[in-house]
Amino acid sequence: MTVQDIRSFNRFYTNVIGALDYGRRLYAPYTLTESRVLYELAHAPRTDAADLRTQLHLDAGYLTRILNKFEEDGLVERGPSDTDPRRRRITLTAPGREAAALLDERARETVGAMLDTVRAEDRPRLAEAMRTVRTILGDGPAPRPEDVVLREPAPGDLGWIVQRNAALYAAEYGFDADYEALVARIVADYAEDHDPRLERTWIAELDGRPVGCVMCVRDDTPGTARLRLLLVEPDARGLRIGDRLVGALVDFAREARYREVVLWTNDILGAARRIYQRHGFVLVAEKPHHSFGRDLTGQDWRLDLHATPE
Repeated sequence: MTVQDIRSFNRFYTNVIGALDYGRRLYAPYTLTESRVLYELAHAPRTDAADLRTQLHLDAGYLTRILNKFEEDGLVERGPSDTDPRRRRITLTAPGREAAALLDERARETVGAMLDTVRAEDRPRLAEAMRTVRTILGDGPAPRPEDVVLREPAPGDLGWIVQRNAALYAAEYGFDADYEALVARIVADYAEDHDPRLERTWIAELDGRPVGCVMCVRDDTPGTARLRLLLVEPDARGLRIGDRLVGALVDFAREARYREVVLWTNDILGAARRIYQRHGFVLVAEKPHHSFGRDLTGQDWRLDLHATPE
């Protein structure tokens, strides 16, 4: 198979479904993209703009223009999210639900008419071909933050923490094998001797596979917990997994009656540092060093668990 084969099939299929003819009765008065947005809103009535953008892989400005048009036409209403006040929840109005239902009815009629042209004996073969394309190229809705589950580590997960830390930090920051050795020692120490009342590991799971982790261990200073090995897989970023992992750790540390949580990181890990800041961690010291094959600036961060949140 060549690139040209796929492009040829794409041109054929867009003609079959009329994707390029926006004047057809199927989509009028909406474009195909607008129709898809209405469909998603009708089938996920409590979604917000950020989730919708991620699910449909739309440019933020383009989606905003579509939603503005829908709001002007009285098809949608926007309000604060139930889970995050910084987000905007999008819901269909009664006219919006009617428009979505009409488009769905037209789509069913069009596909039904197309299927009527396929011989009965060919339909199983057509269905199997469609399943094959979906299986090979991937299918299904984009993951949502609520699809991620935080759980305790299962057999093999501690080894996964070592392997993924080593692989990701080598790929993204050029760390050498010294970093893998450090992570292996941290994990081995935890596995051999940890107090579940005071120490815990969280695994973030999505679709049955681990996509993130963090550890809470006792520090040498009494009353102090240490956050270690926060990681989120690249293909799972954007789902607020890091925030949830750090939040779970902070809640656990409070319940375990720690006075503070500390951590050590490096200044190149910008995304992680922003998560720490959002949870109230404060930078208390930093120092240049050469480790893991790189010239780095190490940073010590601290969270006072007795401080009043702002």
